[in-house]
Amino acid sequence: MSKWTDDARRFLLEYFDTICNSPFHIYNSALPFSPTSSWLHKYYSAELSFVKVVKGLPTEWGMCFRTVFLKSFTLALSFQDNKIAVGSKPGDIIIFNAITGSQAAVLSGHTEKVNCLIFSSDGTSLVSGSDDKTVKLWDVQTGGVVKTFIGHTFWIRSVSISADCTKIASVSDDRTICLWDIQIGECCHTMRPQSAVRHINFSPTNPQHLIFISGNKVWQWDTSGHQVKPLYNGYYITFSSDGTQSVSCYGAVIMVQNSNGEIMTQFHVANSNTKCCCFSPDGRLVAVAADNTVYVWSITSSNPHLIDTFVGHAEEITSLVFSSPSSLISASKDKSVKFWQISASLANPTEADLGSIPITLPLISSISLQARGGIAISSDVDGVKTGDISISLCKAFSKIQAKDHKHGSIGMVSSKLLFIWYTDEKISIWDTEKGKLLLQADIPEYNVLDLRISGDGSKIFCIKQTSIQVWNTWTGEAAGKARFDGLNGAELLAMDDSRIWMRFFGTQPWEWDFGVPGPSPTCSYTMPPERLYLGDTKLWDNNLCRIQDIATGRVVFQLPTRYGRPVDVQWNGQYLAASFKSKEELILELHPTFL
Repeated sequence: MSKWTDDARRFLLEYFDTICNSPFHIYNSALPFSPTSSWLHKYYSAELSFVKVVKGLPTEWGMCFRTVFLKSFTLALSFQDNKIAVGSKPGDIIIFNAITGSQAAVLSGHTEKVNCLIFSSDGTSLVSGSDDKTVKLWDVQTGGVVKTFIGHTFWIRSVSISADCTKIASVSDDRTICLWDIQIGECCHTMRPQSAVRHINFSPTNPQHLIFISGNKVWQWDTSGHQVKPLYNGYYITFSSDGTQSVSCYGAVIMVQNSNGEIMTQFHVANSNTKCCCFSPDGRLVAVAADNTVYVWSITSSNPHLIDTFVGHAEEITSLVFSSPSSLISASKDKSVKFWQISASLANPTEADLGSIPITLPLISSISLQARGGIAISSDVDGVKTGDISISLCKAFSKIQAKDHKHGSIGMVSSKLLFIWYTDEKISIWDTEKGKLLLQADIPEYNVLDLRISGDGSKIFCIKQTSIQVWNTWTGEAAGKARFDGLNGAELLAMDDSRIWMRFFGTQPWEWDFGVPGPSPTCSYTMPPERLYLGDTKLWDNNLCRIQDIATGRVVFQLPTRYGRPVDVQWNGQYLAASFKSKEELILELHPTFL
C-alpha cells in the first residue's frame, strides 16, 4: 500500500498543472508519460490508446518531481514556511506553494528585474532588491508593499534582513552598503568597501555584524563599518538554519566553518564555476550549484561525500534552496524552477568521488522523421543513429567521434540518410548508408555557430557570427548568403525548406527566404511559425506545447511541463517527434481516432 501511495503522490505532483486545468487530460497528457515501473501506468495501460510515448518514457520516477516554467529567467529564490518567492526579469515576484508548485500570488511593484529576495525569520515579510535601484519590504499575507527604500544610485545586488526584523542591509553596484531602519524607512548608515560587493548577510550570531563578499573575499564588519574578523577566500556564503555553521564557495573549493570561524570540513567539486550553495534544514547536507548542475554532499563526518547529482536545467542555475531535509528547489536562466527529491540514504550513504563520476549527456543536433516506415533519426556526440519506431530498434549506421566534428546536423534526402559536419574550414557530407564521405566543400570563414539541413534536405544552412551561408547539399555549391554585421547573440528559432528565422540580442525575429531566385534572400521581421498542422482536424502549438482541435479550439493534449518548449518538432502523419534543450528526445504515436 505504501508503494502505491508514494507512486500516486509522485504522479499528482508531476502532473499537477495538467490535472488542475482539465481532469480529462489525465488519460492523454499524464498517464502516458508516467514511468513504465509505475503501477498507475501498468494498471491503466489498456486505456492509453490515443497517445503513446514511443521514445522518451522513463523507467522510474526521476529525481526532479516538479518543474514550473516562467515567462522569463529567474535571478532570485527564497523559501520560508512552504512558500517560495521567485524574482523574475520583468520585476514581478511570484509566490509558489513549495509542495505543489502552484502559483499562490504575484507581487507587483518593481519596474525592473528582481535580483535578490529574502524572507524574514518569521515568514511574514519579504525583502527584495531590483535593477530599479530600490529595496522593498513586502507584507507576505496581503501582497502589499510596506515600505520602499530609496537611496542607492545603481542596481541592487543583494539584501538581508536582521533576525529581529528591525534592519535591512543592501548592496549595490554603486559600491555601497546601506543599512536601513525598517521602522523609520530611512538609511541609518552607509558603508563604502574598496571594491564592489556582491552578496551580504547579517551574522546569525551577532545582529550587529555584517558578512559580505567583496573582491572574492569574505569580510565581516560591524554596523559602524569596522572590520572585526580576518579575511578568507569566497565567492558566496550562506548559513545553516541554526546559525552555527556557514558554507562558502570559492571556485571548486567548498568550505564549512563553525560560528568561531574554524574549518569543520572542506571538499572539492569537479566544476569550478560554482555560483551558490545552501544547507539542508537539519544541517546534514550541503547543495552546490555549478553551471546547470546541482551537487548534494553529506557533511555528517569529517570525510564529506557526494550523494546526489541533479542534471536537468538547460542553462545556468541562479539560485538554490532546501525546502525540507530531503527536497531541494533550484531556479535557472532556462526560465524554470525545479523541485528535486534527494534519493540517497543518509543512514548508509555510498562513498563517491565526484571526479570519478562521468556526467555525459549527448548533444542532440537535430531529430527527423523519415516520411515512410516510421524511422526516427538523431545526431549526437557518438555519431548518427536511427531507430525503427515500429520495433523500437536502434542502429548506428555510422560512427563519427566527437573529436572529428565541431557542428553537425542530420537529414533525410530521398532514401539517403546524410550526416553533415564542419571542421577545419570545410563542410563534410557523410553518406551513412554507404559509410563513406560523399562531398566536401570549403568554407574559408571562421566562427561557425551552427549547421542545419533544410526540411527537404536540399540545402545546408551554415550559421556564423555575422552571416548565414547556404550550400547545395548535392553539389556543395553556394546557394545564397545573408549578412548581419554588427549584431550579436544569434539564436536559431526555426527553419523549413528554404526559410530560416533567427533572433539577435535586442531585436525581434528576422526571417530570410532563400527560396527566391538570385544569390540574395529576402529579409523581413516576422515571427517563425508556431503551429504544425496534424492532418485536417488538429494542430500543434509549439509555443504552448499543446494540440488543439482546429474547429473548436479545444485543447486535447498538453505536453507535461517538465519537458519545456521543444527546439525542433516534426510530424510524419503518425508520429510527432520533438527534441529539447535538455538533450531529451520524445516521440509520440498519435492514434488516428485521436486525430
